[in-house]
Amino acid sequence: MSVVWVDASAGASGDMLLGALVGAGVPISEIASAVDAVAPEPVDLAASQVTRGALAATRCHVSIADSVHHRTWTDVRVLLTDAALDDAVRDLALRVFERLAEAEGAVHGISPDEVHFHEVGALDAIADVVGVCAGFVHLGGTEVVVSPVAVGSGSVRAAHGTLSVPPPAVARLLTGVPSFAGPPGHPQMEMCTPTGAALLTTLATSWGDQPPMVTSAIGVGAGGRDPEGWSNALRLLIGEAAGPPPASPAPEDELVVEANIDDLEPRLIPGALDALLAAGAHDAWVTPILMKKGRPAYTLHALTPHAAAEAVRRVFFRETSTIGVREHEVVKRALPREMLTVSVGGHPIAVKAARLDGEVVNMQPEWDDVARAAAALDRPAIDVLAEAKALAEASPRSAEASPPSSE
Repeated sequence: MSVVWVDASAGASGDMLLGALVGAGVPISEIASAVDAVAPEPVDLAASQVTRGALAATRCHVSIADSVHHRTWTDVRVLLTDAALDDAVRDLALRVFERLAEAEGAVHGISPDEVHFHEVGALDAIADVVGVCAGFVHLGGTEVVVSPVAVGSGSVRAAHGTLSVPPPAVARLLTGVPSFAGPPGHPQMEMCTPTGAALLTTLATSWGDQPPMVTSAIGVGAGGRDPEGWSNALRLLIGEAAGPPPASPAPEDELVVEANIDDLEPRLIPGALDALLAAGAHDAWVTPILMKKGRPAYTLHALTPHAAAEAVRRVFFRETSTIGVREHEVVKRALPREMLTVSVGGHPIAVKAARLDGEVVNMQPEWDDVARAAAALDRPAIDVLAEAKALAEASPRSAEASPPSSE
């Protein structure tokens, strides 16, 4: 699936989107051809490389002759319907202008068909809308994710006089989607135009941060102004959808049961460890310690799931000399594991394979099997161990496997 991520954290406008598309590799001739098919008067498009703050960006210039036409939504609809346009471009542009007309009509309390677009009905806005729609159709993005949109602050001069930022039409267009004034330190200016808002809300299939994707092209589109200390630019990231980020192993709540023991015959300790594992503990181990009065002793530990806790406690009391245990909760994260079987000199050896996101990251032959094979073959155990591990690593998929386990 192809993905386009629109970073509108510094605002959005038609010319910013045009510049980003050209910067990302959309041929300007493709955009100009679509604009020429709609515009009733000459429109020239040209791209140049500029900087906005610290960023290199593409500025798309739209040059038109002076025009006195303030076209209504009805006029624009006829232009788009009659134009020799790709059907996908026409449909997208119609939806953008319809969205603009509905927003302006709601703001001014009139029917959308009666809306005189003023600035957005001029040829440059027709060029912006049709050109951006043609560019996105050229990209073929099946998913368009848009970041929260910076709208700016302060006030702006418009055909209806001075308006607070965001202007009413922009606020209306962005209703129900993420927007904000701008990051700390943003200049007091209009950062999202009605055309930009209508384009983004029509193009977006979802809203949010950059999705998992393999980026193949980046376009940075410059806005008309270059305020000091601010990059007035919009970014497009284009690529293919990637899988979700690798998940870490699921946590498991378990108990550590332990006891300090200073009066147990040391030869009984291996049996106690075996009994703890047989009772359901996932691990059992011993730590040498010094107790009060300098007496040498051991701490016997068992990592156990809650379901086996009572059986593990009984082992402590039956198989050791302790008369008390302490317990604390821990969180265990274990990789899924499977048992493979390889053959060394005709002797089967089980190999434990641990996987992370499906990839084998650790293989260890079972020592008891290695020791038995080494004794039967009269070979050093270290050699048998190395051969078993090499066989498992060379052909893990062809080895016999038991069901995965996380224990």
